[in-house]
Amino acid sequence: MDPKPEPSTGVMSVPRQSPSAHPGPGVQSLSAAGDSGTMSQDTEVDMKEVELNELEPEKQPMNAASGAALVVAAGAEKNGLVKIKVAEDEAEAEAAAKFTGLSKEELLKVAGSPGWVRTRWALLLLFWLGWLGMLAGAVVIIVRAPRCRELPVQRWWHKGALYRIGDLQAFQGRDARGLAGLKGHLDYLSTLKVKGLVLGPIHQNQKDDVARTNLVQIDPTLGSKEDFDSFLQSAKKKSIQVVLDLTPNYRGQNSWFHPTQVDTVATKMKDALSFWLQAGVDGFQVRDVENLTDTVSFLAEWQNITKSFSEDKLLIAGTDSSNLQQILSLLESTKDLLLTSSYLSNTGFIGEHTKLLVTQYLNATDSHWCSWSLSQAGLLTSFVPTRLLRLYQMLFFTLPGTPVFSYGDEIGLEAASLPGQPEEAPIMLWDEFIFSNTSGLISANMTVKGQNEDPGSLLSLFRRLSEQRGKERSLLHGDFHALSSTPGLFSYVRHWDQNERFLVVLNFGDKGLSAGLRASNLPASASLPARADLLLSTQPGREEGSSLELEHLSLEPHEGLLLRFPYVA
Repeated sequence: MDPKPEPSTGVMSVPRQSPSAHPGPGVQSLSAAGDSGTMSQDTEVDMKEVELNELEPEKQPMNAASGAALVVAAGAEKNGLVKIKVAEDEAEAEAAAKFTGLSKEELLKVAGSPGWVRTRWALLLLFWLGWLGMLAGAVVIIVRAPRCRELPVQRWWHKGALYRIGDLQAFQGRDARGLAGLKGHLDYLSTLKVKGLVLGPIHQNQKDDVARTNLVQIDPTLGSKEDFDSFLQSAKKKSIQVVLDLTPNYRGQNSWFHPTQVDTVATKMKDALSFWLQAGVDGFQVRDVENLTDTVSFLAEWQNITKSFSEDKLLIAGTDSSNLQQILSLLESTKDLLLTSSYLSNTGFIGEHTKLLVTQYLNATDSHWCSWSLSQAGLLTSFVPTRLLRLYQMLFFTLPGTPVFSYGDEIGLEAASLPGQPEEAPIMLWDEFIFSNTSGLISANMTVKGQNEDPGSLLSLFRRLSEQRGKERSLLHGDFHALSSTPGLFSYVRHWDQNERFLVVLNFGDKGLSAGLRASNLPASASLPARADLLLSTQPGREEGSSLELEHLSLEPHEGLLLRFPYVA
């Protein structure tokens, strides 16, 4: 008989085999340990299952009612083979010991106990005390924190430089195509970060003939009204505003014709202002206003027409006067008038004199927004020696007000410096091949192409200064404080509220100088630190970003430094 199954102990026993037993049919016998080594445990289990499955049905292990029993299969030909099936006692024990949690009634009973009630009230009180403490702390921080200054109203001409193109054909050079060709140079103007383009005059003008001067008709040699509209839309897509020069008799001796024709000119001007405002221009320029019979009243009237259309429209007046009182009389007559003049053209290129003129102008104009240029239309090189061009670029971009440049100022273009160059409107030097008959006279470093590839060029400096001015509040509309310094230098601080401060030091002299900065008149919020970081220098060789000790600051001849330092509460 088959032996009775024994209860499972949960431990698997290793099958034992009698030394005299032989493997049954279909099963491969195991080699002696000395011949093949030890058999792996997995192989033994597989072999045992094969032997057990080949037993006759009556010799198969019996299944106990619980599904877990020990079966010993014994027969005449299969002696000693044991198959063990282990019950999943651990899983059953785990299921039996599963925690069912408290019932609803039990939870309510516990929650209502005095201990839990006191705990809940204590936690609630702590929560509200913490919340009220944070609220009180926030109020204290807000009250004690310094209040931010209210930002001034900023129109587009407050945010960057203006770029004058008086002669479209001269600006374009060899491939001049009037208004249609000017569209191709808008990408270049975008790299200069200028905010506005002062264009023209481009209207029809028969020299000294008021009857044949038409302020609403474009000179056919420059294009059509459709060409202008197309250019205007392209400029707006580049975020460049277009100001149209409407100086009537720009080809004649007197820009405003004969004094007896003033009424005719006034009527033409009013009609032209309305026409071009409807066309979408962003403002107007008129030059030589000192030649008008009643300058103040005419400017006020034209300003009213311009501003009644939109507050974002600009009127620029130009004068050759350098007299401060004459300039102030023009500014006082109109609100938001931008005035270009020759006021700074007689500085003598001396630091002290430049400082005097700038501070007098700022004090006299008070809250009136200023503009900075050396003339109403000419190039910088017509007034400033080449060695000081970088210095004047830094000066104009860092003073409070709008810098105004003529085309070519960014590369140091000189009037009548080459054969065939007109003095009033020199050809823009885009590359060294701009003239076919001047081979060798134009070097690469004189051209846009050559300077564009040189990080130390005048053009590269112009772009960097223009970018800095357009993004820093202290340079955009910050306060101005001139500093006392070594003779020959002009230095000042620009600061706005809690923004980063800027220190400008300009050496107009031919010798290297120690700055000797003294800031006794500075407010506490803008006091000079011991050190400041160098943002840029007009001369190559300075390590930008380096920290400079202001007490021992020195400058090379004709060098300008732009430094910055943080706001300290």
